[in-house]
Amino acid sequence: MLKVIIADSRMPEKAKITLESLGNVYWLEPQDFVYESIAAHPDIFFFQHKNGLIVAPNTPEKWIRDLKKQGVCIEKGIKPLGKHYPETVFYNAVASGNKLIHNIKLTDETILNHFKKPNRIAVKQAYTRCNLIALNATNYITSDRNIQKKLEQQGFDVFFINPQQIVLPHHEYGFFPGCCGFFDHTLFVCGNIEQLAEKEAFEIFLKKNDCQYINLYDGVLTDVGSVFFVL
Repeated sequence: MLKVIIADSRMPEKAKITLESLGNVYWLEPQDFVYESIAAHPDIFFFQHKNGLIVAPNTPEKWIRDLKKQGVCIEKGIKPLGKHYPETVFYNAVASGNKLIHNIKLTDETILNHFKKPNRIAVKQAYTRCNLIALNATNYITSDRNIQKKLEQQGFDVFFINPQQIVLPHHEYGFFPGCCGFFDHTLFVCGNIEQLAEKEAFEIFLKKNDCQYINLYDGVLTDVGSVFFVL
C-alpha cells in the first residue's frame, strides 16, 4: 500500500473510497484565498518533483505539518497564492526527469532553482499541471494544443485529449490531466475512460508505454486538480 496520496476532499464519494483503498490519502479542504473551483486542488498548492514538494508560502501550516509527519519532504516557495490569475499558477508546473515544463515567466523562483536554464521548457499555458501529465521522460498526455506542439517540437510523444469532455464545476469544462494521478506505470483517473472519444487510441498509447489505467469510479470524468502520489 502507498503511504501518502494527496487529493481534493470534494472528489466524488465513490472515487474517494477507491482512492482510500490504495493508500493513506491526505484530503485537502477548500481554502478561501483562491477561487472556489480550485480551492482544494493539489496542483495549485503543491509542485511535485523527485525530491518532494514545493508549496506556496500561504499553504495551511496544518497541511505542511501533517505531511512532514508522514515523511514528505517539503520546501516553501516565495510567491503566495491569490484569488486571481496569475496568482493561482505559480506552482502549477510539471517536473519530468530533469525537465521543468511551465510558463517560466510565472514560475516561483524556488522551483526554478531546482532546474538549470537548459532544462526549462517554456509553454504559454500557465495551468501546466492541469493540462499535462508525464508517463515517463518522453511521453505525455495533454489537453492543450500549444503544449502538445511545443513538446513535439522537442521530440517528445504527446497524446491529446479534448478537454470539452471533462467536468470542472463552475467552468465550461476542465482538463483531462487534472483528472489523473500517476504511479508505478498506472494512471489513476477520476471518472470512466470509456467516455473518452479517444479511448481506443488512448489505450494503445498507454500500452505502448507499458502503462495501464484504473478508473477511480464509474462516473463522469472530473477535473480534481490532479492526484499526487507522493510516497
